[in-house]
Amino acid sequence: NLVLCSKGIPQTMATLGLEAFLDEAGCKLIFYLYRVARGVSLSTTCLLSGFQAIKLCPSISRWMDLRIRSPKCIIFCCFLCWVLNFMVNIPIARYVTGPMNRKNVSMVFVYRYCCSHLSGILFSVTAVLYTFTDGLCLALMVWSSGSMVLVLHRHKQRVQHIRSSRLSPRTSHETRATHTILILVSMFVSFHALASILSYWVTQIHNPSQWLRSISSLVASGFPT
Repeated sequence: NLVLCSKGIPQTMATLGLEAFLDEAGCKLIFYLYRVARGVSLSTTCLLSGFQAIKLCPSISRWMDLRIRSPKCIIFCCFLCWVLNFMVNIPIARYVTGPMNRKNVSMVFVYRYCCSHLSGILFSVTAVLYTFTDGLCLALMVWSSGSMVLVLHRHKQRVQHIRSSRLSPRTSHETRATHTILILVSMFVSFHALASILSYWVTQIHNPSQWLRSISSLVASGFPT
């Protein structure tokens, strides 16, 4: 909800033709909340998938079962996600300004209602940091989802002879779970990867069109929706 509100509402107002409806403090707050909410959504989704994979994999769950089942462990991991994203996205709050403060011609418009003035070196460092964290989350999501699909496939093969004797026409629980996992990870990876590419593209173009900005915002809101 925080991702959709911080990204969708300002972009909708800008698309309707409203300009300069946010001051510098509003721009800092909106972009900071969006980056934090996006990072928390990304990392907690990966944590959920990781916890599920650990519970399903016998070799891992034997010695981690007691720790993972503890609510304190899950609460601590979620709290850690919030703290890390609050700290990592501090440069956003520092270098994003309102459109009325664009006295420097080298300032790059992020969207019609806000702009940023990151230098080349600082932008490169920030881009590498965000790319690394996003790539790590995507890799963890793919690994955990692949592990769960493999475990479900092996379990289905073990009980195949039991179900074949029943002659049940219904789809097995393992197949339905596998389809759900594959749909989730496909949407997760495709939306986030495409959103990262479009976001980088918008920041690199000198004067990106409103169509490109709108498409970038729409894709970024795809998975939360």
